[in-house]
Amino acid sequence: MISISSLGFPLTPEWLAHRYDPDHDAFQFVVSDRAQRQSIPFLTDENMPQAREPLVASRNDIAVSAPAAPLHFIFHSAYCCSTLLVNALDQRGSASGLKEPVLLNDIVGWRHRGGQPERIGDVLDRSLTLLARPFEEGEAVIVKPSNIVNGLSAAMLSMRPDAKAILLHAPLGAFVGSIARKGMWGRLWVRELLANQLAEGMVRLGFEQRDYLLHTDLQAAAVGWLAQQALFAEIARRWPDRVRTLNSDVLTARPLETLAACRSFLDLGGTVDHQAVVADIFGRNAKDGTAFASGQREADRVDAQALHGDEIGKVTEWALAIADKAGIPMDLDGALLR
Repeated sequence: MISISSLGFPLTPEWLAHRYDPDHDAFQFVVSDRAQRQSIPFLTDENMPQAREPLVASRNDIAVSAPAAPLHFIFHSAYCCSTLLVNALDQRGSASGLKEPVLLNDIVGWRHRGGQPERIGDVLDRSLTLLARPFEEGEAVIVKPSNIVNGLSAAMLSMRPDAKAILLHAPLGAFVGSIARKGMWGRLWVRELLANQLAEGMVRLGFEQRDYLLHTDLQAAAVGWLAQQALFAEIARRWPDRVRTLNSDVLTARPLETLAACRSFLDLGGTVDHQAVVADIFGRNAKDGTAFASGQREADRVDAQALHGDEIGKVTEWALAIADKAGIPMDLDGALLR
C-alpha cells in the first residue's frame, strides 16, 4: 500500500506518479486507468488532459508500507517499435505497461540542471517504487522510459537487482532512414537527443565539441544512434543474465516468437493468447491505433530510400567507419532471438 500520510489518502494503482518537482520535493499524481494507458502512445500531458489538475504530495508525506511488484524495463533507441512491444506485453493478469512516464524525464532534466547526485538517487529510487504498482495482484510492471532516460539505465538496473531489461534497437540504416522520412521535426528531435547525450557524457567517439555543429542532421542522428549502441553494448556485457537485446527487424518479422521469448525472459505470469495479441497489436499503428496495411512498414522504408537513399547510404557508411574505430558492435551480445 502507498498512501499520502498527511491526508490519510491511499494511492490506488490508478493514481499514476506523473511528475516530480525538485524545487518543492514533491510528486504529482494523476488518475489514469488501464484503458487510457493502453490507448495513448505516451504518458504525457498532451495525452492526459487530467494532468492539468494533479494531486500534489511532498516526498516525505508519501508512505510505502508494502513491497513493490516485479519491475522490468524496455530501454530503446527510438523509432524501433518499442511502444508496440509494450502494448503487446501489457495484458490483464500478466503485466501492466508504462510508456515513457514523464516522471523519469523530470529527473533527467533536474540532473542536467545540476541537481545533487545523492538527492537525485534518492528520488529515482522512490520514483521506481511509485511506478511499480500494477493494476492487479500478480502482474509485473514493465516501464519503457523515453530514450532520453537511457543515461540512467545502469543506475536503475543497479537499484533494482531483480529487474530485467530488454534493449530494443533499430538497425543503423533503418534508424537514419526513419529520421529522414520524418522531415524537419525528426531532424530537430535527433539534434535535441544529441544535446542531451552530450550533457550525459554518453558520446565518446573522438570528435571535438565544435564538430557536432558541423554535422548534417542525419550525421547527428547516426552519432546519437552510435552513442546509444555503445551504452547498450556495455549494459549487455555488465548484466548478461538480466539483459537481452532485440533488433526491431526481428520483432516485426517474428512477432509470435518474440512475444513468447519476451514473456519467458521476464517471467510473466497469466495466460495470454499470443496469436490474438499479435493479430491485434501488430496490425495497428502503435501511436494512433490506425490499421497497418500489409507490407506498410517495408513500403515506408522503400519510400525513404527513394527520396533520401544517397544521403542515408553515405551517412550509414560514415557511421560504420566511426563504429569500427570506436569498437562499437553492430550486433549486440545477449540477443533474445537469433
